Amino acid sequence: MLANIENDDLDTLIQKVKAREETFENLEIISNLGSWEVGLNNNTTIWSDQSYKIYGLDKETTTPSLELFFSLLLPEYVQKAKNLLEKIMTSGEVASFECKARRSDGTVVDLLLNGKVIYDKDHKPLKLIGTSQDITQRVRLQKHSDKLSKLIEYSSSEIYIIDAQTYNYIYVNKGACDALGYRSEELLSMSVFDINPYLTFEMTRKLKQEYARTGSGVLNRTIHKRKNGELYHVQSFIHSFKYDGIDAFAIFDTDITQIVELEEQLHHQANHDTLTSLPNRTLFQDRLLQSIAAYSRNNEKFALFYLDLDQFKKINDSLGHHVGDEVLVIVSNRLKKLLREEDTLARLGGDEFTVILKDVTTIEGVSSVAQKIIDLMKEPIEVENHTLYVSSSIGISLCPKDATNEHDLIKYADTAMYKAKDLGRDNFQFYSAEMTELMYKRIEMESALRIAIKEQQFVVYYQPQFNAMDDSIIGMEALVRWQHPSLGLLMPEEFMQIAKETGLVSEIDKIVMNVAMRQCKQWNEENLNPGILALNLTMKELEKSDFIENLVCLMNSLEFKPTWLELEVTEGEMMQDAKASIEKLNKINRIGVELAIDDFGTGYSSLAYLKKLPLDRLKIDYSFIKDIPKNKEDSAIIQAIIALGRSLHLELTAEGVETQEQKDFLNDNGCFIIQGYFYAKPMIADEMKKLLLEKKTK
Repeated sequence: MLANIENDDLDTLIQKVKAREETFENLEIISNLGSWEVGLNNNTTIWSDQSYKIYGLDKETTTPSLELFFSLLLPEYVQKAKNLLEKIMTSGEVASFECKARRSDGTVVDLLLNGKVIYDKDHKPLKLIGTSQDITQRVRLQKHSDKLSKLIEYSSSEIYIIDAQTYNYIYVNKGACDALGYRSEELLSMSVFDINPYLTFEMTRKLKQEYARTGSGVLNRTIHKRKNGELYHVQSFIHSFKYDGIDAFAIFDTDITQIVELEEQLHHQANHDTLTSLPNRTLFQDRLLQSIAAYSRNNEKFALFYLDLDQFKKINDSLGHHVGDEVLVIVSNRLKKLLREEDTLARLGGDEFTVILKDVTTIEGVSSVAQKIIDLMKEPIEVENHTLYVSSSIGISLCPKDATNEHDLIKYADTAMYKAKDLGRDNFQFYSAEMTELMYKRIEMESALRIAIKEQQFVVYYQPQFNAMDDSIIGMEALVRWQHPSLGLLMPEEFMQIAKETGLVSEIDKIVMNVAMRQCKQWNEENLNPGILALNLTMKELEKSDFIENLVCLMNSLEFKPTWLELEVTEGEMMQDAKASIEKLNKINRIGVELAIDDFGTGYSSLAYLKKLPLDRLKIDYSFIKDIPKNKEDSAIIQAIIALGRSLHLELTAEGVETQEQKDFLNDNGCFIIQGYFYAKPMIADEMKKLLLEKKTK
């Protein structure tokens, strides 16, 4: 149901759901029916309010459980109930059971219990759902029908007597006529097959066998058809007896349409995602097992897609989870329209979806569907006056090419999805064996990173920045290295991408900031004039609500002047949400810390936003500098960046300068702050101190 809503309909839908719940509560009261649920793994039990009333128990002082239920049954029914519970654990069918229970006030009631087991992904019993109905009045009528014939005749329940051989009606009460819309004369000229459209002779034969086996009444569910063609569900109690000298069956039918609807509601909730109404993880895994079984029986090949929305968390963080939920509903609707009815689209949670693509014949066909999904995701999404754009990364595993079991198919599709993200997102990848090795390395790297953070295995290197006019040091950039216990010294490109994806980059940034600021404070106390300390930080770290407070606290504790510090953020990160960046960077600027755009020229800055950002410096990316002055296009770009910086009154720093020709070109065009191997490589603190001492003595 949620899958069909748009924007403003969400609140209305929530109100409808609440109204539906109230309706079910009223229906339970009207039908003297209670619903219940038992968690079979943790024995957690939930009863509806009507369940407590049926057993005469106080909801506020009673803790429901299976043990409590068994204790309320009369002793002769306890073992029967336990045997039935064991039976339905494996059958998967709805089971019914009549019994007697003693209420808290000592009175005995007759109950009709209906139960069904819900299974987990391994087809193990997960929980038991069902209903309890007080049928004391109906049972009394059944036992004393000869004395209460008038009550039977006018009972609201449907009561029939049929010939055990011909299945023709011998007697029908007024309740049956009212329920079906026939006159008694009409029904007495009919058989049970006329009002039971799905009943067959084979089914009646099995019911007779069941009665012969038990020697007592048989419970059965069926569907009746009214004279006007309307169908409804009934619960039948069938008892064999002699009627006017012939073998007959007495049938007591109760309309249980409301109970069936409640059961269907509970079953749907257990197997579908609440937000999108798509199959959830439990139902997806069941469908996946069915697809694997279909391959085993009929060689029906299929593909498994593991789909993840790229950077969806930013929508939740910046616009709120209610907007994120709307996006997920819209995405779900789009995907459902794209896929066929025989395919399975499921939401596993968050922004993760899976697709079981049936009847796969060619790789080209699978690729075509995957590309259609990629293209579909790029279409703009309108939510609450926001125009949003999302992309997706898809991993694909194939049955039987990659695997023929549930675990490996999911793992391989997930692995391929991460490969798609590593390749820049917004694409799909088929699984290959090499991906598993890469994924294991990735997992090992993440685990090692966590240990490195805990054991402080990171080393801070410093690369000085020079004023090319007089070759003086005007500052330095702090750069992190990982002193891996077995792999040796690792450069940032070998671990920072994983650190960003796992959220560990914030902890690494804190380590570098603390070490570098303490070191520069010490050099300032020694009058070595280290200049401004440049620290690389992610926007994710800067956007934390307590970042500025923690930064100010650290500076105060170290007596570190704000004018000694410059924070660098890459152009791409800053432009992802330029409006939010302006607000956050203004707060940082107000405490006196300088701000710089790192890797300038590699992103997609809007000049309209760029001029509003409280920036002090542009750092020209190495990719533009490495081929100057020979490369005319790069030379033109450098000149344009320098001109832009001047017009915005910003300082300019050139990164990655290695040759005299590069330096001369930059100087000739007005960029004098140089960072690169031409002057010095990144170095450890002792080497940096030695260089500072040399510059001071000159």
